[in-house]
Amino acid sequence: MFSDVLSQINFWGWQLIILSAVLTLPMGYTTSKEYAELEWPIDIAITLIWVVFGWNMFATILNRREKHLYVAIWFYIGTFVTVAVLHIVNSFELPVSFMKSYSWYAGVQDALVQWWYGHNAVAFFLTTPYLGLMYYFVPKAANRPVYSYRLSIIHFWALIFLYIWAGPHHLLYTALPDWAQSLGVVFSVMLIAPSWGGMLNGLLTLRGAWDKVREDVVLKFMVVALTCYGMATFEGPMLSLKNVNAISHFTDWTVAHVHIGGLGWNGFLTFGMLYWLFPKLFRVELYSKRLANFHFWIGSLGIIFYALPMYWAGFTQSLMWKEFTAEGLLAYPNFLETVTQIKTMYMLRALGGAMFIAGTVVMCYNLFMTAKQGSFVANEEAEAPAIHKDANEENEHWHRLIERRPVQMMVLSLVVIMIGGIVEMIPTFLVKSNIPTIASVKPYTPLELHGRDLYIKEGCNNCHSQMVRPFRSETERYGEYSKAGEFIYDHPHLWGSKRTGPDIHRVGGKYPDSWHYNHMLDPESMSPGSIMPPYPWLFEYDIDTNATPGKITAMRQLGVPYPKGYEAQANEDLRKQANEISERLKESGVKTKSEKEIIALIAYLQRLGTDIKAKPLAQDN
Repeated sequence: MFSDVLSQINFWGWQLIILSAVLTLPMGYTTSKEYAELEWPIDIAITLIWVVFGWNMFATILNRREKHLYVAIWFYIGTFVTVAVLHIVNSFELPVSFMKSYSWYAGVQDALVQWWYGHNAVAFFLTTPYLGLMYYFVPKAANRPVYSYRLSIIHFWALIFLYIWAGPHHLLYTALPDWAQSLGVVFSVMLIAPSWGGMLNGLLTLRGAWDKVREDVVLKFMVVALTCYGMATFEGPMLSLKNVNAISHFTDWTVAHVHIGGLGWNGFLTFGMLYWLFPKLFRVELYSKRLANFHFWIGSLGIIFYALPMYWAGFTQSLMWKEFTAEGLLAYPNFLETVTQIKTMYMLRALGGAMFIAGTVVMCYNLFMTAKQGSFVANEEAEAPAIHKDANEENEHWHRLIERRPVQMMVLSLVVIMIGGIVEMIPTFLVKSNIPTIASVKPYTPLELHGRDLYIKEGCNNCHSQMVRPFRSETERYGEYSKAGEFIYDHPHLWGSKRTGPDIHRVGGKYPDSWHYNHMLDPESMSPGSIMPPYPWLFEYDIDTNATPGKITAMRQLGVPYPKGYEAQANEDLRKQANEISERLKESGVKTKSEKEIIALIAYLQRLGTDIKAKPLAQDN
């Protein structure tokens, strides 16, 4: 490596970022944006450490003795530049205080940017670097050359170009403009070609070595990893089809899909890599092949016990949500019926996760004992020959010209990945007809704004969506479908990805204040059988009115039309609305002080979906 100091900064800096996440997220410091939940100071730290990583990596590459860059390095160059762009664009936020910020984008625009980022964070943090590992370690472990050099070229360039367009498939049937949804579908379907090309390149590298696969635990892990990569990258394009997505979205099917990739592809490739590396790092045989094989089988069973119940739960959820009786009424109007039906599936999922973790603990013991028996090799002499002119250079493959120029390859990768994002985002931001406004939609009151921040802090959006799709099953259950113009003051958007609880975009005015009060204090008192946890601290803590002026000022800077100087009287309006809610609660037999956080949360919930006149529900949910 170019610099051991930069390597140390990279390692320990990343550990501190992980620790900061472990500490801040349970405390409620979150942006609520999936895969980008960490608040702005940590986002800055991530940016700095990522620069250190790239600096060290590129300096090492530029200092090389081998002229041509092996395919694994292409994927790491693509990873570095794309993750940097994704992180910076999605993390534009306006700080309100040390650990509180508002997304620079609102509503539909925020949703588009978030899922342009979210889909590609998975692609370029959990796929492309792992493909780099695959292209290096599978040939090493099998002691065979990679199957096809030309296929690896197609795999790399087609993958990074197509992937960046696919984010809108997370927003099908939402308020996102139809043209953006369609682009997401088209490019998601095309993604199967380079993805499977890469999987086949890895599996065919093992051609003629299948007898070794039966005996070598390292290759067992890698074969299952490649198989899971193939499964996940077939299922992803399938879930992007609108008719399939109408079934899968907001259900546990998506959870199953993601964990086939996360546990199978990422997890098992990591395990195989470590089992191959440790004996070489410590110049000793693996401590126990029997324990490694036990890890392989219990890990494989763990994936099965995790994923299959989630598939079953997903199908069950969707079928129950959409079922109507012969009379044309919802067969399961009470959302809770769909939750209690799949409790067993959640138990089996927990069992599968425990099995997977148990295998990881066994691996840690095995690797520790391996290291204990050997002696660590810190460095080895470089074995690559000095760079020299190849006699056959004039007849070599055209891609070699790109390979020997890493900086140019990085710039070209940047151009390739920027195309999709620019085409999707610029019209959404600049063409007003993409997000038609609604005159009746007004900014949140100061009390409602505090309530929304509490809703985010407590993670409510992890279980509840705020997006009624234009399906009869949803409009009958929840009310009028959601419109793009309703979210123009939402920094960030809270459309959600999964419904463990019902959608609440039209919950405003549906229940009295006392219902929300009791529901947050003891969910089962209002919804027998509920798996929602209680939130007793909301009844103990006071609203932080000192933060109100800063929040109003920040929102105005983001384009929310609060009157100039309104921050000076915002708390007065807050107290007035809080007193009104407190009085209504008192009339219902509930006594509570108007300054408590529960009052702000009730104000926000009662506001949801009330800006437009919606048709009455055909039946209660």
